[in-house]
Amino acid sequence: MQTLQTVDYLVLLIYFVIVSFYGYWIYNRRKNQQADSGDFFLAKGNLTWWVIGASLISSNISAEQMTGMSGSGFKLGLAISSYEWMAALSLIIVAVFFMPVYLKNKIYTMPQFLSERYNSKVAMIMAVFWLLLYIVVNLLSILYLGAIAIAGITGWSFALCVLLLAVVSIFIALGGMEVVGYTSAIHVFFLVFSGVLGLYVTLNLVSGDTGMMKGLALLQHDMPQHFKMIFDKSNSNYIDLPGLSVLLGGMWIANLNYWGCNQYITQRALGASLPVARKGILFAAFLKMVTPLIIVVPGIAIFYLYQHNLIDASLINITKDGVVTADSNKTYPTLLLLLPKGIKGITVAAFAATVIASLAAKVNSISTIFTLDIYKKAFQPNASEEKVVNIGKWAIVVSTFIGIALTLLLGDALMGEGKQGFQYIQEYSGFVSPGIFAMFLLGFFWKKTTSNAALFAMIGGFIFSVVLKFLPGTVNLEFLYSVGLSFPVNGIFEIPFIDRMGIVFLLCVIGMVLISFYENTKGVKPKGLEVDATMFKPSVSFAVGSLLIMGMLVALYTAYY
Repeated sequence: MQTLQTVDYLVLLIYFVIVSFYGYWIYNRRKNQQADSGDFFLAKGNLTWWVIGASLISSNISAEQMTGMSGSGFKLGLAISSYEWMAALSLIIVAVFFMPVYLKNKIYTMPQFLSERYNSKVAMIMAVFWLLLYIVVNLLSILYLGAIAIAGITGWSFALCVLLLAVVSIFIALGGMEVVGYTSAIHVFFLVFSGVLGLYVTLNLVSGDTGMMKGLALLQHDMPQHFKMIFDKSNSNYIDLPGLSVLLGGMWIANLNYWGCNQYITQRALGASLPVARKGILFAAFLKMVTPLIIVVPGIAIFYLYQHNLIDASLINITKDGVVTADSNKTYPTLLLLLPKGIKGITVAAFAATVIASLAAKVNSISTIFTLDIYKKAFQPNASEEKVVNIGKWAIVVSTFIGIALTLLLGDALMGEGKQGFQYIQEYSGFVSPGIFAMFLLGFFWKKTTSNAALFAMIGGFIFSVVLKFLPGTVNLEFLYSVGLSFPVNGIFEIPFIDRMGIVFLLCVIGMVLISFYENTKGVKPKGLEVDATMFKPSVSFAVGSLLIMGMLVALYTAYY
């Protein structure tokens, strides 16, 4: 097992130079064009279906997936794939029911939807919520996990890796959404290439150089617990993936909110026509079905190699307070070290590409929300197009440097010391996702929903989440164990965060319905969106592709239930 060689560093250097100059070239080219905020933030009409789909996946499968989810594969096994496979079904739902509403009503940002459906107060509060979430949770986690992986394989300092990833992403983001979209699509090729290569190398090592399929068969035979999709309460990891909730409960809240109510994701399709957007989203759903093979299964293989002393344990282990434990966040860097000379550089470049694409897309979304929904609404409504674009560029730079500072100051405390980075993202995003999803769902499909009801879901949902998170410290919740809503962790019965999201969502919906009915009796007439049944009719090809994905899901969960 070797670290990077000269040829690997050369490949890395060439990649960073090419990507940086490409972003800079587009940036300079756009400086000589007439400023247009719709083009800069959304690339209206410029993204094809395959670019939309590939960009969705490239921006989603970044450090949090490659580093975080492979680490969860190491610790939890194939069950963590539920986030990916349920996402495929969620993408189909978003394409059929959500995108028509956005595009029919010319919705280009999530706060804009809230403003038009509810009022400006709801939109402004939510815009601030999103900015905090994107910077404190998403931007920090992408930078931290990406830098951890690159530092682990290159030997460079963690701080240098953070700065390098952030600065290159600025060059890409300054080119606008079109640059982000096309560079992301290119990176998907490298992502799949490196993932398939990693799958081959790890399974071949497991089998003793007798082939991938023998390696996979050996993993399933020797570690059946790592190939169980639905945990029961006897499994120590039940707190992370609580049984059938991954199919029937809070997992839906996490996925539908992420894919359907998230500026960072939906922004790729909002500048396209409905047929193009749907094709792109369906393409992304197919890619989601494949990603566990190139992310989770190699993580399981690394666990097998670690358990059987077939790799250097020092690559995985950390020591804290004199106790040696395995750090699951080091799974992906260890995988990279297993690759042959020369290929390491290409693979690290591919990984860096996805991290940078994700960072660029994230800061572009932060910039879009800040510029269009805060600056232009609250500070300068009559700002020229040129002024709006320039403010957007400054927002990209400033938010990136805030992310750098937070990563260096708080990254280790939040995701270090053996914590699962992927689970950190899911849990802390889950503090706001139930309320947000309730606002959007009722806002879409129930015209009687009022603005005060939306405020209740937004603020009340966050408060409910905080209360349920810290309630076990003051109240004994053991009585909920029998119905699967609590699980013992260090002697305290906690509510699994996936179940917590489901509970908070139901409370938000009930509260919204009651408040809306009350206000309707007082004569309050909410603003509705333009919605009719014909909007939701998919094409034949889309329906066939969707049924194919659903069939694959049934087969997978039947085989690994």
